[in-house]
Amino acid sequence: MQHKCRVTVIDKKCYPELQAQYCADPHSGPCPCYQVGDTFLFERYGQADDFWHMGLGTLAGPGQPGTAGSARLPHCSEAWDAISRYIYTALQGGSIMRGWMNDPRVMIACCSDGTRPVIFKLERLDYKALYLEGTADRPEAEERVSNALRALPGVTEVAFRPQEGFVEVYLDGDLADEALRQAVESCPGCRVAKIE
Repeated sequence: MQHKCRVTVIDKKCYPELQAQYCADPHSGPCPCYQVGDTFLFERYGQADDFWHMGLGTLAGPGQPGTAGSARLPHCSEAWDAISRYIYTALQGGSIMRGWMNDPRVMIACCSDGTRPVIFKLERLDYKALYLEGTADRPEAEERVSNALRALPGVTEVAFRPQEGFVEVYLDGDLADEALRQAVESCPGCRVAKIE
């Protein structure tokens, strides 16, 4: 089983009365680094190791160029300090916050800026990487393989990554490798070389 961590900005707060009283710039306003809806996808698989680059290049949502985590900027250090431990836990397949959240794969956290905090939803995404052989790289076979995998209980998403040579099968729970193999190999000319 492999793991990713999706980080989504779900809210931003601003306390102008505190900024007016305590900040060097009393009109600093809301955080300029993040926008509600920004989504960042962290992974550590193959050549990717987003965690050790503070999320540089992980922006996957509607953020503007220059937004934290974009190709130009890593995450804000205040936010990174608050959320990085949860990202690391998710990437290792651990329970992000067992007993506190109703789903141990999820955590709600915020940065430590007391006058303009940003609130994040962190989600551990579980998947298996299937390396395929045969005709699975043809569009019609890709659709058949996707449909066969999506029909399995617990499969939430199927994503082909042809440049890396594998298919990501996202799971809600665990699913035996043999069930995945049988689903793929039920498609004519398709075989599974390995599953990670």
